[in-house]
Amino acid sequence: MQDKIIEVLKIVMSVMIFTGVLYPMVKWICYHVGALDYPNERKVHKKPMPVMGGLMIYLGFLFGYMLFAPQNTQMLAILIASFIVIITGIIDVIKPLRAREKLVGQIVAACIITFYGKILLNDISAFGFYFDFGWLAYPLTIVFIVALMNCINLIDGLDGLSAGISSIFFATIGVLAFIMHNIGSLEITIAFIMLGACLGFLIFNFNPAKIFMGDIGSMFLGFMIAVICLLGFKAVTLTSLVAPIMILAIPILDTLFAIIRRIIHHKPIYEADKQHLHHQLLNKKFSQKTTVLIIYGVNILFSLASIFYVLKDRKLGILIYIIILILIIWLVLTTDILVDNAKLDLTKINIKKGKTKKKTRKKAN
Repeated sequence: MQDKIIEVLKIVMSVMIFTGVLYPMVKWICYHVGALDYPNERKVHKKPMPVMGGLMIYLGFLFGYMLFAPQNTQMLAILIASFIVIITGIIDVIKPLRAREKLVGQIVAACIITFYGKILLNDISAFGFYFDFGWLAYPLTIVFIVALMNCINLIDGLDGLSAGISSIFFATIGVLAFIMHNIGSLEITIAFIMLGACLGFLIFNFNPAKIFMGDIGSMFLGFMIAVICLLGFKAVTLTSLVAPIMILAIPILDTLFAIIRRIIHHKPIYEADKQHLHHQLLNKKFSQKTTVLIIYGVNILFSLASIFYVLKDRKLGILIYIIILILIIWLVLTTDILVDNAKLDLTKINIKKGKTKKKTRKKAN
């Protein structure tokens, strides 16, 4: 066990140091090509920020791959597909792409994983139920990968948020690996490499941030998280897809709320707004740093529940899930994450006034 811990620390620390050392070079590239994120009414930062920090994470991943990852068809598929994700992100920085154009790059990357890498979501087991997807495994896998890429992309709105949530995911997968005695498998090695890359970047991205990851980083992180989920489930490392999905509950729920909110308000699903979970906490007068730490805390609770769930103490895991779900329901009811409560109250007042006027007219008649 001690040898395994030393091996894990070697992977995480070496990748973290390498990623951190890349900061001056990537920052120079950002200023040289004009890859800067300027403040506007929808954003919370106050000055132009370098926005290609995702390159640090990607190059850290490549460094870790060369030193620690095995070479096989699945790994080759991951390398090719991740390169397409990165190229899509770089093009978007140089010449902003429309949502559908970025979606094309995401789908191409997902297809490489699905058809060339043969990394598929063949079936799923959850809470005692089992489903075999058959031929639907191919389209479902593509949808799964693209969905997670966009989940991480959508929640990337505050300093350190996406990198921190991703770090918690990779660390939790590592803990599960120790529990399942599965250190050394492809998905676990990648998880530790990605943990090191995220931590190396987070040093410069946590509030007050010196650099942003941009779509390059958020799409890449979502892609790698999806791949690790699929690899781990395929190799029975995770025993159930419930565990990784619940670790990612915050970005998944935030994306779901965003879709519902935009449908309610008759807006395009891909249209950006300022009503995400982190915005709601900021509206409650929490600072950026406190908001991020609160979301980290909730995410860690989901991670603990997932660990208990995998440990076969499923009752305790489900109990923690329910407690967190109650907190989320409270958050939905007390914020504008789905609907604008101020407008809703105003509508109710207007309806009451209308009813009062009608009664007054009836009495006058």
